[in-house]
Amino acid sequence: MTKGTVLIVGASGLVGTAAAISFCDAGWEVIALSRRSPELIGPRRYQHISLDLQDAESCAQMAPQLAAVTHVVYTAVYELPGLIQGWQDPGQIVTNGRMLTNLLDPLCEHARLEQVTILQGTKAYGPLVAPMRVPAREDQPRVEHDNFYWLHEDYIRAKSETAGFAFTILRPQLVVGPNHGVVMNLPPVIGVFAALLKQEGRPLSYPGGPDWVWEMVDVRLVGNACLWAACEPAAAGETYNLTNGEVFLWRDMWPAIARTLGMVTGPDEPRSIAAYIQARATLWNDIVRQHNLQPLTLEQILGESHHYADMAFSVGATHAPAPVFVSTVKIRQAGFTETCNTEESFCHWLADLQARRVIPATP
Repeated sequence: MTKGTVLIVGASGLVGTAAAISFCDAGWEVIALSRRSPELIGPRRYQHISLDLQDAESCAQMAPQLAAVTHVVYTAVYELPGLIQGWQDPGQIVTNGRMLTNLLDPLCEHARLEQVTILQGTKAYGPLVAPMRVPAREDQPRVEHDNFYWLHEDYIRAKSETAGFAFTILRPQLVVGPNHGVVMNLPPVIGVFAALLKQEGRPLSYPGGPDWVWEMVDVRLVGNACLWAACEPAAAGETYNLTNGEVFLWRDMWPAIARTLGMVTGPDEPRSIAAYIQARATLWNDIVRQHNLQPLTLEQILGESHHYADMAFSVGATHAPAPVFVSTVKIRQAGFTETCNTEESFCHWLADLQARRVIPATP
């Protein structure tokens, strides 16, 4: 396996942390770049650099210190409060585009980059503007709509030609992992939601709307795919969908989630998960003291992920949302064949949150 020096951009986030772990464990030199220090990479050997990607001058000043970088995994993202309504906001789109160029333009002047991986997602297939084709495949025509993905993709394609590096685009769907306080990670949300219900003496009733069959991917699999893309010449210039390799229903996973959290299920009780949690900040503080949890506020645990939860559970929907299935045949035929049991993955990260005293442990 070819090894070099990888710059993980957004290393304190969900995918950034996992990518840093994958590269560290494979023996790479890892530079973790993020505004706040990563909490979950653990005792591995890496260098952390704090940098605000919206500050072009700071990026330019930092670039000479990154001359040894050979590979980049770019996972940073700027989201607006409320999350979903910001996905097509012109300001949010421009900001995300500028963050990437602020970093890579000066970096390419000082480092000899060999490969860059950027992240997109299922929104690339346009489900916010029209039903997706089923399954969505990477070679289908671009669905033109307002999205920062296209700024990133068009820039990276052009930059790779002038700067001489290879690039790969990964499109994971519904990533889950250990990070709290991030924009889109559901285990902390469900863990807090369940703890509040239990404190009120309620069962863990299913809160969602109509069933929505879709796909998920464990963040460890995403981190390993980033490592694979950095080492696989055939991945150059390619775009790959990425999932665990199976579909699921939240309603069918709900009993396993309840068992992991030491709760019983009850009759369905459709509700906004975000609204329920946000109205119980005082109750959460009581739970933190009672169970000797880490002294984290709801905001520090949820980030913007509670808004994502309402969307994922089709809260308030009157009919089943259109399918959002993506094909992962392409990446498997290319050689990345890792899969994951979705139910085991989600419950694993709930148990991890319990072990780290982010949510109460099961009695």
